[in-house]
Amino acid sequence: MLDINPGLIIWTIITFAIVVLVLGKFAWKPLVAALQRREQNIHDALQRAEEAKKEAERVLAENKAALAKANEETARIIREGRELAEQLKNEILAKANDNAKDALLQAQEAIQREKEAALLQLRSEVADLAVTAAEKILDETLDAPRQKKMVDKVLQQLPKN
Repeated sequence: MLDINPGLIIWTIITFAIVVLVLGKFAWKPLVAALQRREQNIHDALQRAEEAKKEAERVLAENKAALAKANEETARIIREGRELAEQLKNEILAKANDNAKDALLQAQEAIQREKEAALLQLRSEVADLAVTAAEKILDETLDAPRQKKMVDKVLQQLPKN
């Protein structure tokens, strides 16, 4: 059944040794060198990927900081704008109130002047009417200085309103 053939074993060993030597000389060294290059390329790629990841994290942190700063600046600008608007509103209201007070004072002064002018005119007309009535009553004409003196006397006796 199983026969051991020493010649076949020797030739198999010799053939195997030759194949190993030929493979070792021509195939193993290039294969091992290719595998080492491949391993180095993979290692380098992993290292570059790690560096890229760290750089991306650094840039992300910078972007987050810049965004936070921009948000803070935006909030500050909005707050300052509101404060300025409130200040302008208060200034405009104060100026409008001052203008309204000035207009009211001017109107009151104008009313007072008109009132005084009307009173003077009324006194003059009353004096003329009184003189006319007195002329008709006395049926005589008074001279101008005497008439003025009488009118002033009557006006001083009138209550002031």
